[in-house]
Amino acid sequence: MEEQVEMVGKAFVDHYYHLFDNDRPSLALLYQPTSMLTFEGQKIQGTDNIIAKLVQLPFQQCHHVISTIDSQPSSFAGGILVFVSGTLQLQGEDHPLRFSQMFHLIPTVEGSFFVLNDIFRLNYG
Repeated sequence: MEEQVEMVGKAFVDHYYHLFDNDRPSLALLYQPTSMLTFEGQKIQGTDNIIAKLVQLPFQQCHHVISTIDSQPSSFAGGILVFVSGTLQLQGEDHPLRFSQMFHLIPTVEGSFFVLNDIFRLNYG
C-alpha cells in the first residue's frame, strides 16, 4: 500500500509539473469545481478560477526542479496527500526560487485522481 501511494505521488508530481511548465491550460483536467488552491495565501475555488490564476501568473516560461516528494494516504478513502519541495527557474532570471506545494489527491470513478486541495508557497530566506 505504502509503495503504491509513493508511486502515485511521484507519477502525479511528474505529470503536474510537466503540464505546468509546458501546457499550463491543460492543468484544468486535474481540478474539479470543488477544488481549492491557496496560492501565496490567496484562496481560489473551482477549476475555471484556479486555471485563470495559473495562466495569468506574470511569467510564461518556467522550469520546476523537484527536490523531494513525500506522499501518504489520507483519511478520505483512497485519497493521497503529496508534499513537494523544489526550485522554480523563471526564464531570464539567474537565481531559482525555492517553493513548497501540497496536493490532496482524491480518486475519481474513472480510476484516476483529481486535486481537491492545492497549497503553494515560495520559500524565502
